[in-house]
Amino acid sequence: MTLRTILKSWVERYFSDEEAVILLAILVAGFAAIIFFGRMLAPFFTALVIAFLLQGVVGALTRRGVPHLLSVIIIFLAFISVLLTLAFILMPLIWNQLVGLVQETPRMFASGQAWLDELQARYPNLITPDQMQSWIGVASREISQLGQRALTLSLASLGNIMALIIYLVLVPILVFFMLKDREVLVGFMLSLLPQKRTLLSRIWNEMDTQIANYIRGKFIEIIIVGTVAFFTFAFFGLPYTALLAVLVGLSVLVPYIGAAVATLPVAAVAGFYFGISEEFAYVLIAYGIIQALDGNVLAPILFSETNNIHPVSIIVAVLFFGGIWGFWGIFFAIPLATLLKALVYAWPRSLHERSEGFVLPSTEKEKEYE
Repeated sequence: MTLRTILKSWVERYFSDEEAVILLAILVAGFAAIIFFGRMLAPFFTALVIAFLLQGVVGALTRRGVPHLLSVIIIFLAFISVLLTLAFILMPLIWNQLVGLVQETPRMFASGQAWLDELQARYPNLITPDQMQSWIGVASREISQLGQRALTLSLASLGNIMALIIYLVLVPILVFFMLKDREVLVGFMLSLLPQKRTLLSRIWNEMDTQIANYIRGKFIEIIIVGTVAFFTFAFFGLPYTALLAVLVGLSVLVPYIGAAVATLPVAAVAGFYFGISEEFAYVLIAYGIIQALDGNVLAPILFSETNNIHPVSIIVAVLFFGGIWGFWGIFFAIPLATLLKALVYAWPRSLHERSEGFVLPSTEKEKEYE
């Protein structure tokens, strides 16, 4: 069998349906637009995520008899209030704590070096002087790079301020019109598609629900985990509580990896201020309980309707999409993995293959459409 015959057979198998070709073109165009224009359209994507987040609340008010426009205005004003609170209260507090932590990093490094010296003196056969020097050299380089990044960030602060102003102006405007004219915008997008779109409608209906639930669930998870971490760290008298709580809250964006990464600053700050003591152990135990409850109780409750995806697939999706799109790739890694899974199951095969029964098993939602 020649290569031409193999390619022809593969094309007939997967692209004999007109909708399959249209779907492939939409996917290629969408991914290309995000890859090449993602940075330029970042305010639009930010507004789209926030609109997804708020649309459920607007719909709830509308179902209770509140006029659509009034529902949009109420939710939009609440969103603006939260945004101003973050911009003028929480962000300055986090920034001040971050600056204080960076300034105190050399003292923390010196304390850690003294602790390693003491450990090496107690257990000379366990830790050799060469290992000590290697660890100290690695830590010194990391601290030097951290200082350089902080200096670069401060020098570029004017550009960051201008970008922040653009976000604060454009994003609320986009959110308001996305909520107000949702039906018009969706209708316009549908008018660009062909009349026959059974496959597209099936995938869109499934992914629209899942992505909206995922965004709202992830937002709630960040708020709950961050708030619980803040009060827990404050109870133990740990400094930089707001900064550490934000890091712990945002760590839930990256499954499995985020919890491990957030452990390092929590352990470093606790070890520096409490030393190797009971308080240090209590902080780590409390932090471990928070992560365990999040992974085994909170996340299953919030994402019970999300398709089950294997942990290996989740980690690969985080690495792949995060490498392509940065923060947004990490944030949407699970929905994108879910989209790919839905495409694999829903992609039309040739009529001969359908009759032979070689199509992958359908999900319950797909059976409803069939």
